[in-house]
Amino acid sequence: MTDMPPTRAAGEELLAAFAPRMGRRYANGRNTDHGPGAHQAVSGLSPYIRRRLVLETDVVAAALAGHGPDDAEKFVQEVIWRGYFKGWLERRPQVWDSYRNGLDADLATLARDRRLRRDVDRAMAGQTGLACFDAWATELVDTGYLHNHARMWFASIWIFTLGLPWRLGADFFFRHLLDGDAASNTLGWRWVAGLHTRGKPYPADAQNIATFTAGRFTPRRSDLAEVTQGLEATEPDGLPSVLPLRPVTPPQPGRPTALLITDEDCRVEDFDLAALDIRAAATLRTGHLRSPLPVSGLVLRFEDGALADAAARAGVASEAIEANDPAGLARWAAGVGATQIVTPFVTRGPLRDWLDEATPALVKQGITLCEWQRDWDAAIWPHATAGFFKVKQNIPRILEQTGLA
Repeated sequence: MTDMPPTRAAGEELLAAFAPRMGRRYANGRNTDHGPGAHQAVSGLSPYIRRRLVLETDVVAAALAGHGPDDAEKFVQEVIWRGYFKGWLERRPQVWDSYRNGLDADLATLARDRRLRRDVDRAMAGQTGLACFDAWATELVDTGYLHNHARMWFASIWIFTLGLPWRLGADFFFRHLLDGDAASNTLGWRWVAGLHTRGKPYPADAQNIATFTAGRFTPRRSDLAEVTQGLEATEPDGLPSVLPLRPVTPPQPGRPTALLITDEDCRVEDFDLAALDIRAAATLRTGHLRSPLPVSGLVLRFEDGALADAAARAGVASEAIEANDPAGLARWAAGVGATQIVTPFVTRGPLRDWLDEATPALVKQGITLCEWQRDWDAAIWPHATAGFFKVKQNIPRILEQTGLA
């Protein structure tokens, strides 16, 4: 994964190369983790889709065109899962707030608990003595990627066998995954822990690992904890209520505009830039916001490349700025005479938190933060209120609404 150029052109080339395997071959082989450099049964498109260098609609269209709805069903569902998780977190932003607050508490505990710090350091360094887990830890750090099945096994072992705080594991992933986003990462770990689908934790099973690593790893049953319950007791009151989706403030043509490009959506050329009076544009580096701890250089370099590529394709002169002091966003926009900042929709996560912190300074300067929302999100998110089943039932409607059926 480390030799993947962070550009739209590279993503579309990868999409074209994998399109012939999006049907039965994917459905039959997607669960097997063959190890670093051998992940041919899965697409490897996730770092591009996460930044929308490649669009979900284009990926799904390629699968349907090449294989038809029946054979492409599993691939299409997996693409829609990411949208489901994003929508679910939009509807329950309290879960993200709880994660961030809990992570701060876990990091404070880590700073004063020498034994916990030793155990976490060994896990992250791949020095636990459990061959499969240690190999996955090393692969994650070295490549910025893990097969989805390996992510589930790893999280289960971290939580139930090693007994480590789940948020520290989620943070480890988020700091290193090239495709890491707040929703998929946080909710994926919660799902393994039995907090997303409450009372149904995911157990790492020795035979399952042996089968779906094609025999690369053969842990003993006694190596892994028997998982009889999840972490439900950490949330005794259950899940918070589903909230209405956050309203979107669309751009207003004619107003002096500052265009903001982030790696939440690196396809600003898809929107009507010509209708805007763009006074300035900037690429905003936000990768460091993923964690209070240092974020992987692989992640930061991929972000830098994606932002540079996005700005070049947008055809506007831009400057690079870093998401440090939130009030600096208002100073930048006011300095170029803008009365609105326009950017693609920013979902719940570190950048959304930073923009919320910037809002008072923007209001004081009379600057409106405006967002474009994609039809793909608008089609999925209203159904993302509970488990994936509700979204799955509505896939025909989602495909019709987005022009794919």
